[in-house]
Amino acid sequence: MKQRCTIALDAMGGDHGPEVVVPAALRYLAENPHADLILVGNEARIESLIGNASRERLRIRPTTQEVAMDESPSKALRGKKDSSMRVAIDLVKDGEAQACVSAGNTGALMATARFVLKTLPHVDRPAICTAVPSLHGHTHMLDLGANVDCTAEHLFQFAVMGSELVSAVDGIEKPRVGLLNIGQEEIKGNEQVKQAHELLSRSGINYIGYVEGDGIFIEDIDVVVSDGFVGNVALKCSEGVAKFVRHTLTSQFKRAWYTRLAALAALPILKSFKRTVDPRRYNGASLLGLRGIVVKSHGGADEIAFENAIYIAEKEILANIPQRIGEQVGRHLGSEQYRETA
Repeated sequence: MKQRCTIALDAMGGDHGPEVVVPAALRYLAENPHADLILVGNEARIESLIGNASRERLRIRPTTQEVAMDESPSKALRGKKDSSMRVAIDLVKDGEAQACVSAGNTGALMATARFVLKTLPHVDRPAICTAVPSLHGHTHMLDLGANVDCTAEHLFQFAVMGSELVSAVDGIEKPRVGLLNIGQEEIKGNEQVKQAHELLSRSGINYIGYVEGDGIFIEDIDVVVSDGFVGNVALKCSEGVAKFVRHTLTSQFKRAWYTRLAALAALPILKSFKRTVDPRRYNGASLLGLRGIVVKSHGGADEIAFENAIYIAEKEILANIPQRIGEQVGRHLGSEQYRETA
């Protein structure tokens, strides 16, 4: 029997708002009798989409404001205290919900979550972490855009947070952690990366050293660490390559009658490939390092993708991720090996 959990959903966030969030919520509730959801946003729009569906384990928290996808984080933080995003995060702070899921403006979500929930003890900066497909299943990457400039100590903290997340949600006792770099040789990389390498090499983390960009997808590695600038570029490049491959295969198979026949023969393989790289399966990025659970869904997510983000929030609730991360970061920062290297 699963532990009961309550999750607040920012119903107005993202490109599609409640038209995606409400159906995703109803799908999730139908499959998870242990969970309750709070839909936060415009009550009339949400009500119209729920229709005659069961209201059991589902309630609405009305709000009067929305955060636009292109709105500045500072404006959203100062002027949108009754936005669906802010109220959903407030529900986590107040203990009415154990997690928040939003497809809204990433900058505003991070700024608001950090302001309302605060960071865990010993954590300097929260980081955005998500899973990407790889040859051995998937690999978790962080940071993916929250922190453009990072010190070696920040990268070390990201590694601890990512390792603990993967250990908890994937059941891997000692996740393999790599530091993203322009080469695997000791002499390569900027000073921050080299210093982080030294810190990680002396830690109790299962650190395997530098990993290059292609290694994210082909090496047997569980966590890849980088600053937010490099991580975001790497993620967007991988998404672009996946779209390029899908588009190229589709156009080539439609080129002539004989290529269409070939496509029919290859259909099972193509379906399997499409499922493997389907971004909906990996939708949902965790904002790690906060005193509460916040999951960022892709702004353009459909209901299947958004439902997956809800599942990520549930996993983090059941694994008590904030507490585990707080304990592990504190333990590593207090270790003799870290103090000697830092």
